[in-house]
Amino acid sequence: MIIIGFLIRVFLAIKTRFLKCFGLIYTKSMFRIYNVKYGEKLISNGFAIIQNSKEGTIIIGNDFSMNNGNSFNQIGNNQPCYIITNNKGKIIVGDNVGISSTAIISFDSISIGNNVKVGGGTVIYDSDFHSLKQEERCVIPEVQINVNHKSVTIKSNVFIGANCMILKGVTIGEGSIIGAGSVVRESVPSNEIWAGNPAVFIKKIT
Repeated sequence: MIIIGFLIRVFLAIKTRFLKCFGLIYTKSMFRIYNVKYGEKLISNGFAIIQNSKEGTIIIGNDFSMNNGNSFNQIGNNQPCYIITNNKGKIIVGDNVGISSTAIISFDSISIGNNVKVGGGTVIYDSDFHSLKQEERCVIPEVQINVNHKSVTIKSNVFIGANCMILKGVTIGEGSIIGAGSVVRESVPSNEIWAGNPAVFIKKIT
């Protein structure tokens, strides 16, 4: 049993090292393929999903880190990170931002400031993805011309807990905290804690 345990630990260590090394090589390659501009000291543990439309823009600052999959996200979310633009979508990320099993999907504009931490399983959307009109939503092919999009802004020094949903049109003010499992559908002022579904004000950060 001792030998088996030792071999398992060795295997897991080799697997982790492989995913760190080749995950970074893969991510940098995808960034180049999709014309993503990125800064220094990029970290990509595991393999992210990157897609930038022909008219889209993705710009990522320095010291950006991603954790992808269960080897690097130990809170129960096994998915990779998704960074995707559609149409003329724009994703702008500042310096020293960390995300984990996070989906950032833009049809309009998503802006993330400096020193932002995003918990595992969180999604950030600036679109409804589907029309609110059933006659457009239910036909084949689905009609997309009236789908609502509105920009999302997450200012600097924000902390977003695990498994949150940040919806279109939201601004999260500087230094604020979003509690785990929250659905944020309205803007959050600076230096406040919000949580719940829908997210509501909890208290000021002093």
